[in-house]
Parts: sequence; C-alpha cells; structure tokens
Amino acid sequence: MIISIGNDHAGPEYKKAIVKYLELNEHTVINHGTDTFESVDYPDFGHPVAYDVESGKTELGIVICGSGNGIAMTANKHQGVRAALCWTKEIAQLAREHNNANVISIPARFTSIEQAVEMVHTFLTTEFEGGRHDRRVQKIACK
Repeated sequence: MIISIGNDHAGPEYKKAIVKYLELNEHTVINHGTDTFESVDYPDFGHPVAYDVESGKTELGIVICGSGNGIAMTANKHQGVRAALCWTKEIAQLAREHNNANVISIPARFTSIEQAVEMVHTFLTTEFEGGRHDRRVQKIACK
C-alpha cells in the first residue's frame, strides 16, 4: 500500500516510528513531514497529504500535529478526504469501519508513540463495513 504522511514540529519522533512500522510491513511511504522541532505551520504538511489521498496517488494518509485538530481540519477541507482524529485504537477502528476514513489524524501531545503506531496498525488493517454506513458516508461531502 502507498501511504502519505505529514507532520508539524510536534510529530517528528512519531513520524519516524510510524514510518519504520510502515516500511517493516512493506508499505511505500510518501513523506511530507518536517524532521525538526522548529515551529512550522501544520497546513503546509496537511494539504500535501490530503492532495495525495484526494488524487488517488496514495490509498491512505496519516497526519500528526500537537492536538491532531488543526491538521485534521486542514485535510478535511479536501472533498475526497475523510480525516478522523483518533486517540485510541478503538476510535481508529470505528473511523474505518463506520466512516470509511482515509486519513488518520494523531494528536502527538496526547498519545504515546506506541499508541500512535498501534492506531496506525488498526487503521490500516480495518475494512469499511459499508451497508448502512455507506449511505451516511455518501452524505458527508458538500455537493
């Protein structure tokens, strides 16, 4: 699977651990994130991930910032993106099963690196249930 990842200054260590996990599991990673802790603007890293997912260049995306909110809001401005802010593996699972989320947003200041990797694993290995959920997902995007 090809996966796009982006992060601001709150997430370099998270990104490093997640990329290691992804590559060990034979995924291809497109990295749009910063590798430093110098203050940067999360939209500069969230938009490229959202473009990758929206255009079909990648199947899924991962975004990381301090709260997970700002970068999720950025990604969700793209019509083809359903970014879910997740802080547990159970939320990540439901985001995929019920919402067909295609981007996971991780709050680096509120989760551990181990939790983040576990959430990514769950996100990648959970399928969309469809059925009644598909009708709801079809109503998310603005027409």
